Order: sequence, then C-alpha cells, then structure tokens
Amino acid sequence: MSFCCGASMIGTNGTLKHFRTHIHNVPILFCPVCHRVEIHYLIENEYEILAEYAHGDGASEVDFIEYVEQKDKELFENCVNNENEDPMDVVSNQIDMALDLLCFAKQIGDETWQGDLKRRLGVLNQRRNKLRQRRTSEGYC
Repeated sequence: MSFCCGASMIGTNGTLKHFRTHIHNVPILFCPVCHRVEIHYLIENEYEILAEYAHGDGASEVDFIEYVEQKDKELFENCVNNENEDPMDVVSNQIDMALDLLCFAKQIGDETWQGDLKRRLGVLNQRRNKLRQRRTSEGYC
C-alpha cells in the first residue's frame, strides 16, 4: 500500500507519456488528494524497458498489456481502494483513514502533520460534497 499526502493511493491502470509515446493500461497508483501518479513498483522495470523500446521504434502509442504479462489481482491486492469502486466509498474510506491518522498525530503531538492532515481532509470533504451534489442533480439518493 502506498501513501501520499496522508491518503492511501488508489490502484488503477492508466496512460502515461514517455517522450512522444503514449503507453496505455500501465498499472499505476493515483493519489486522490494531490493527483500524483506513480508507476506500480512491481512493474517499473518492465515499463522502463517497454517505454525505451517503443520510443526507439518511434511508436506513438503502445498497450502495456500486449507486451507485458501481468496479474492485476496481485498488483492491486494491497491497495485500500481501486478504480472499480464507487467514488463515494473511496472518498469515505480516505476520510476515515485521514481521521485515524489525525488522531495519532494528535497523540504524538506532531502539529505539522496535523496541519497537513487537516488540509487533506478539507480537499477530501470538498470532493465528497461535489459527489453528493452530482448525485443529487442526477437524481440519485
């Protein structure tokens, strides 16, 4: 499980750009707070090799899945959330974890960390409110 900004990162597949080559379906970890993206550590070497070969061949697009055998279940089994989950559940889980960390930061007296977590909670709360508003406008309860 990877953490960024006090939030656990979400496991998903995405498209990354390596120079002029777009590489699709790359296993990545995505931060729901700051939107940082990391290549999943278990496939970093394979990604680098494919990216260099694709760039060297002048390919504008390649699909990671076509060239690298992967096991999605194993890659994302230690992620707290993944892209297939309901966005409201993801945000709620992120808020719960940030609140737990905030309690711990208070116990150890780390005021800097507390401030960081409070800012992250603010971002997550805004995202939750937007999701609620979108669901209300779309007729969901």
